[in-house]
Amino acid sequence: MRPINDGHVAEPGLAVVEIAAADDETAFAVQELLATRWAIAPADRATHEPGEPGVQLRCFLDLLQRPDS
Repeated sequence: MRPINDGHVAEPGLAVVEIAAADDETAFAVQELLATRWAIAPADRATHEPGEPGVQLRCFLDLLQRPDS
């Protein structure tokens, strides 16, 4: 994954969440749960590192905005 840059966490309320799960379905289910509570910039794909178990995805949250904002 690319490094997290200053803009991703430039102010209080912004967060980067990295999800590790056994499979894509589980990782995206967790992302969907987050999206029901906060505004997010969702990941469109999970990644798998060769030789490592499971998959990872990263999404960006704005804790100050509701998903319907």
